[in-house]
Amino acid sequence: MSAPTRPAASLGLLIAGLVLVSLNLRPALSSVSPVLAWIQASLGLSATAAGLLTTLPVLCLGLFAPLAPRLAGRWGSERTVFVVLLVLAAGTALRAVLGAGGLFLGALLAGASIGIIGVLLPSLIKRDFPQHIGPMMGLYTMALCLGAALAAGATVPLMQAFGGSWRAALAAWAVLALIAAALWWPQVRQPAGAAPAPPGAPLWGDRLAWAVTLYMGLQSALAYCVFGWLAPLLSARGVEPLHAGLVVSVSVLVQLLTAFTGPWLAMRWGTDQRPTLLLMLGLALAGWWGCVAGPLDGLWLWAVLQGLGQGGQFSVALLLIVLRSPDAPTAARLSGMSQGVGYGLAALGPLALGFSHDLLGDWSAAGPLFTAITLGAAAAGWFAAQHRWVSAR
Repeated sequence: MSAPTRPAASLGLLIAGLVLVSLNLRPALSSVSPVLAWIQASLGLSATAAGLLTTLPVLCLGLFAPLAPRLAGRWGSERTVFVVLLVLAAGTALRAVLGAGGLFLGALLAGASIGIIGVLLPSLIKRDFPQHIGPMMGLYTMALCLGAALAAGATVPLMQAFGGSWRAALAAWAVLALIAAALWWPQVRQPAGAAPAPPGAPLWGDRLAWAVTLYMGLQSALAYCVFGWLAPLLSARGVEPLHAGLVVSVSVLVQLLTAFTGPWLAMRWGTDQRPTLLLMLGLALAGWWGCVAGPLDGLWLWAVLQGLGQGGQFSVALLLIVLRSPDAPTAARLSGMSQGVGYGLAALGPLALGFSHDLLGDWSAAGPLFTAITLGAAAAGWFAAQHRWVSAR
């Protein structure tokens, strides 16, 4: 890989910093669900409050994402990432103190921090690795998914190691954020050689920017349908709850494969990412239909297909933010728009699926609804994956 434009730190240290920062963008979200039953029992939270606890950080991803380009324009991207990593560590640790208030405030701070950092990393990759965008975006996405899997799988063992304390288990993930901040410090300490770029004009009037945003939101809606409803859906088909949970876990773990290889594959087609985008959407759709209506003997195959497609379509969504931007400041603005609006749109997917279940009394709409969202994502992606650049108006 070519050296980054900034002369501050070595290439290896920069890549290590990007990877470790990326690892911190999901543990605060995925560490709560495994210990949620203990949290409810300890604090006396209602089901509604427990649902809000898991939803609040996701909402903050969208609400605070548009703030990232402005902060980077004032402080610079490197300094912003460093400061917000410290806020993320504080928010993660805060969940261990002050009772329910600290838990919700910590969730808000963590979600806001993740939303801001998640916007800035693609723009840094655009700036520092312009000749290796595919591999670097794959590495970034894989690290992000790995962080989610690690927190989901390790939080309960951490709780057991801390004598049954879910507070200590949740707060322990703050250590990972502090390590990332320490490794990122050289990027702040050494000047990048250029003043922070101004925020620039918004992209609300650009149709290509909206296509990228819609694709980001709709493919995320598919992911949240899987995370939120696949296990209950399989249980309704007669699958044992433990078995259903393992199926979902396998689906999430295999996402790591296409999270890394998806951008590389998309770049192999030259300037047209549509074949890869449609392939990943097709795999995810086929896997979903297999889970909801296919023979249960092939359940592991359906889960693998679904995970491969889901991981690939997410990595391609992040790749499009970089490829459709002519420069790093524009990438930051497009990232803020697509993730800010996109994560809000994504919440409608599992909401619609749950509403259809309550309305019909079964999961008969799960396949058609997932198909409709997939077709919408394909239409937006077909337009977003063409070789053009967004422009502010």
